Amino acid sequence: MTFTETHLPGVWLIDADVFPDHRGAFVLAWTPEPFAERGLDTRIAQVGISVNIHRGTIRGLHYQRPPFDETKLIRVVQGGIFDVAVDLRPESPTFRQWVGVTLTAENRQMLYIPRGFAHGYQTLEDGTEALYSVSKPYSRAHQDGVRWDDAAFGIDWPLGAPSSINERDATYPDFVWGT
Repeated sequence: MTFTETHLPGVWLIDADVFPDHRGAFVLAWTPEPFAERGLDTRIAQVGISVNIHRGTIRGLHYQRPPFDETKLIRVVQGGIFDVAVDLRPESPTFRQWVGVTLTAENRQMLYIPRGFAHGYQTLEDGTEALYSVSKPYSRAHQDGVRWDDAAFGIDWPLGAPSSINERDATYPDFVWGT
C-alpha cells in the first residue's frame, strides 16, 4: 500500500496494492501493519456499506462525539464519490479546513480519517456503494454533524447542491465550536 498524507495532518490517501493477472486482479484492501507503522489506529469495530441510488447525493458531514469518536477508512466498491474530511480539532493548525478526494471503484483508493474530523461525501454516479471501516461501534447518543454547505468550511462540492440529502444532514445548525 502507498500512503500519501494530505495537507490535513492525520488524513491519508491510500493506494491499494493491486496484483493483476489474466483472470483480473487481487486487491489488498486491508492489513494492519502499514497503518501501525505510521502510528494510525488499526482497530476495526464495525464495517458497513452505504448504498446510494442517485448521482449527486450528499451524506454528511458526520462525526461521533467522545468517547465514541472514531477513525474511518472509506473505500468505494461501486461507482464514485467526492469524499470530504473537515478538521474539527480546535488545537489543530488546520482547524475548520477540509480536504476532498475522488474515490472510485476503478482507482481503488481509500481515505483514512482520524478522530476529530467530520466526514461526508457526494456521489458522482448513480448506484454508488461506499465501504466504511470504523474503529468504534456506532452510538446514536453520540452522533453529531455539521451542515454540508456551512460557510465556516466553504466546501466546493463538485456537483453543487445535492440531488438527495436527508433532513438531518440538511438542517444541522451553523458550526459553532463548543456547542
